[in-house]
Amino acid sequence: MQAYLIRRLLLMIPTLIVTTLIVFFVVRLVPGSIIDLMVSDMEFTTQMDRDAIQHALGLDKPIYTQYVRWVWQIISQGSLGKSLWKNVPVTQEILARIPVTLELGVLSLIVGLIISIPIGVYSAMRQDTVGDYIARSFAILLIALPGFWVGTMVVVFPALWWKWSPPMIYISLTEDPIGNFKQVIVPAIILGMAMSGVTMRMMRTMMLEVLRQDYIRTAWAKGLEEKTVIRKHALKNALIPVVTIVGLWMPIVVEGAVILEQIFNLPGIGRLLIESAFTRDYSIVSGLVLLIACGILVINLFIDLIYGFLDPRVRFD
Repeated sequence: MQAYLIRRLLLMIPTLIVTTLIVFFVVRLVPGSIIDLMVSDMEFTTQMDRDAIQHALGLDKPIYTQYVRWVWQIISQGSLGKSLWKNVPVTQEILARIPVTLELGVLSLIVGLIISIPIGVYSAMRQDTVGDYIARSFAILLIALPGFWVGTMVVVFPALWWKWSPPMIYISLTEDPIGNFKQVIVPAIILGMAMSGVTMRMMRTMMLEVLRQDYIRTAWAKGLEEKTVIRKHALKNALIPVVTIVGLWMPIVVEGAVILEQIFNLPGIGRLLIESAFTRDYSIVSGLVLLIACGILVINLFIDLIYGFLDPRVRFD
């Protein structure tokens, strides 16, 4: 196990190097300049003003010099730099927003698992029945419906029909847990439903495969109850590929957070990413994308380790 962990951690290094290169250079290829935005409200702007702003932000250096300085700052100080607009540490900005997105992600993960696993198991156990057809159609519907459209409909139509809309003024979890839950649960359900469609289909497919195995037939022949066969013999083996799908949910959570946090006025990292992209705050955008990439790598490693728990045949040599 220890040797496997060391190998995986070492393999993350080239991945992160490539990620920093892509993040740093691609962000600066986006049309528009932060200098233009900063001087756009000035009544009189001379070339000297532009040069002074560019020098103050450190953008007058060659781009490769900026990249080396940024990477060295991360390695030597553990710092992602400072916001070009607010002149505050990027880490401080991100840490202030992470709890909101983390809460949204955890709730959506719970919602997605509650929906996908029971329905997937039921669909497999009742193959080709009316319930199975309904479950499969429901999964396809969840896959087809875009989250941003559902979120917009949830905000617009209840307000028109029933004069109700989800809370739009953010309430901190520490300030009012119940009020915070009421605000976050609606986008969490939307995001969880969007993630559960594929997982539901995979759960059904794997359960059908497992239920055809000889040891399951033996369990039935011994007269075991259906819930015992499912819980103790079939479910654990069917979950292995499903865990892989769940491990891929983080990019979906981030993608959904970018849109749903904007719709439901949640001050998370998704909204911060949108705001920073619009204002061309390169430091925050680069830091956020790098942090998300690190999170995906760590979660993938964690998922691989879970395989050993679900399947004793897996060896980390």
